[in-house]
Amino acid sequence: MRDDQIHQAIAVLTEAVKAWVSPAVTIVATQGRDPYKVLISCILSLRTRDQTTAEASARLFALADSPEKMVRLDVPKIEAAIYPVGFYRVKAEQILEISRSLCERYEGAVPDDLETLLKFKGVGRKTANLVLTLGFGKQGICVDIHVHRICNRWGYVKTSTPEQTEFALREKLPVEYWIIINDLLVTFGQNQCTPLSPRCSTCPLYQFCDRVGIGKSR
Repeated sequence: MRDDQIHQAIAVLTEAVKAWVSPAVTIVATQGRDPYKVLISCILSLRTRDQTTAEASARLFALADSPEKMVRLDVPKIEAAIYPVGFYRVKAEQILEISRSLCERYEGAVPDDLETLLKFKGVGRKTANLVLTLGFGKQGICVDIHVHRICNRWGYVKTSTPEQTEFALREKLPVEYWIIINDLLVTFGQNQCTPLSPRCSTCPLYQFCDRVGIGKSR
């Protein structure tokens, strides 16, 4: 993909994803912008299918939808609410620890800067950027495995890790697409540009894609 094609590609992509369900964390964010819920849902979503994330988030927030309420729960109760998300025991401890820290050090408010968010156990750059973009509406680029894979398949970047992709996109992706790029490519990556055997024959972005590293496709 040439740099000057990105505007047309994003326009096509924006229309294409309307046929599919938005990522679970995005749905949580649209139900009243709440940085805490975005943070917790994102933690739940790691290595977990979207439907499972959505259901677990709903169960947990029915019990506790703020740090102050969450610290009143114990680990077993959180575990029961979020099961069967991936690594649910570890995540239950992380959620409780983060909630305690928010109450004790930040008066129950989720910080709105990247470096502070990265200090919380279990919060990496993907989660921190998602909190900034979806929770606060601040500029940031959330790069998960879908964003990393697809941007490299396009030939728009040439990177080896999601973190490298984030910094490469910060250098060349127009700012107006920073917040939306994750939602678009996660949805697109789950339904069209899949990790194995992507649906290239029906892809609306085929004309823009260099198909880097693609072997078998449909």
